[in-house]
Amino acid sequence: MGKELIFKSLRHEKTQRVPWVPFAGVHAGQLRGYTAEEMLTNADNIVESLEEVAKLYMPDGMPVIFDLQIEAEILGCELLWAKDNPPSVKTHPLDSEKSIPCTCKFPSADSGRIPVVLEAMKRVKSSLGEEIALYGLLCGPFTLASHLRGSSIFMDMVKDPEYVKDLIGYCGQAACRMADLYMKAGMDVIAVVDPLISQVSPKHIEKMMLETFTAVFDYIRSRERFSCFFVCGNASKQIEVMCKTGPDGISVDENVDLPKAKEITDRYNINIGGNIPLTTTMLHGTQEDNMKKVIDLMDSVSDHTNFIISPGCDMPYATPPENTVACAQAVKNPERTRELIKNYQPEEIAHMDIEIPDYEASEKVIIELFLLDPEQCAACTYMLAAVTDAYEDIKDMAEYRVYKYFIKEDIARTAKMGVKNLPSICVNGDIRWISIIPSKEELINVIKEYAGK
Repeated sequence: MGKELIFKSLRHEKTQRVPWVPFAGVHAGQLRGYTAEEMLTNADNIVESLEEVAKLYMPDGMPVIFDLQIEAEILGCELLWAKDNPPSVKTHPLDSEKSIPCTCKFPSADSGRIPVVLEAMKRVKSSLGEEIALYGLLCGPFTLASHLRGSSIFMDMVKDPEYVKDLIGYCGQAACRMADLYMKAGMDVIAVVDPLISQVSPKHIEKMMLETFTAVFDYIRSRERFSCFFVCGNASKQIEVMCKTGPDGISVDENVDLPKAKEITDRYNINIGGNIPLTTTMLHGTQEDNMKKVIDLMDSVSDHTNFIISPGCDMPYATPPENTVACAQAVKNPERTRELIKNYQPEEIAHMDIEIPDYEASEKVIIELFLLDPEQCAACTYMLAAVTDAYEDIKDMAEYRVYKYFIKEDIARTAKMGVKNLPSICVNGDIRWISIIPSKEELINVIKEYAGK
């Protein structure tokens, strides 16, 4: 039974095969013809979509909902909805007021969209929960704090770290409230999804966040449930400090070298999940590409204990279902899959003909943002905001361009520019920030340097 495979893997026991967890998110709605908003606001649509995921993708575990804005909406953030992505945060209630919200605003069973989510969880638990491990995903404390404070939080980390620590502590309490609601609704695994962790140094995490994250994972463990710590972006340097917070598992995306990360998680006896590339493979690849990537991932680690195969993050809405089916087949039938792909040679998107700007001939400094998806990836959203927030001060000296890693031409451009990790910012062709969000002052100073001012 798939559920027991997940449990054994998170208990750090050997399993007869590698478990498989497709993060279908709003892609689940696409399987039944629903937009992201139609799925994320209607319990009937969520249940119908997840039953389709179970039928097509044969998961051992799966999330019921993948939306990191549920808590932010309850705490006063306005959302911007899209047809093919979860909503993004539009406004930040603390952007001009450095304060800690009242605990009376904490999420409850009847606030915001939580009643819809809880109803879906209970129904999916009844229909699928005997065979499939169900994941309840909540917004991690640092990302939630960023939703409330906006990009100013990155300057606060330098100028007022005690405030940041207090705000993250508040968001950690909110996370425990959400975890409690989800556990009561029958969720087997509580996943703390904090994409922005990759944007700060391990030193800052230890100073301002370690205590709160540890408390959240301790709380989940005290309720005898499993926990996972999800991160996006190039979190290679953050893996060890993430282990110190004490989750049962960690999930990483394609920016992380999985074998090297597993060496670290194995030292702490923590499960690691990942990291099928979302766009180059799942969205734009063929079935053979997806099978080969899964086999390559499984072959990249010698010990399959403490290991789960999954997409790097929430699957793109338009992912062809046949590609995810191919991943499932590769996980469950690896030897047969090896035979199918033994002579396969993948086509390289990076070989497309892409024109690089002539930076020296440009009248203005050219800022180029290489992002996964500014509407779906929180780290990308705040990196873009760092540029747009400073743009009034630099617009006479600079222009900016945004490249999105779900567009084939932009994938090729990313490769041609030598950008290895996302999100990143280039200035006149030089890679200046890799998975780090610059402060407004730092960005302006760099642009002035390039402009010769």
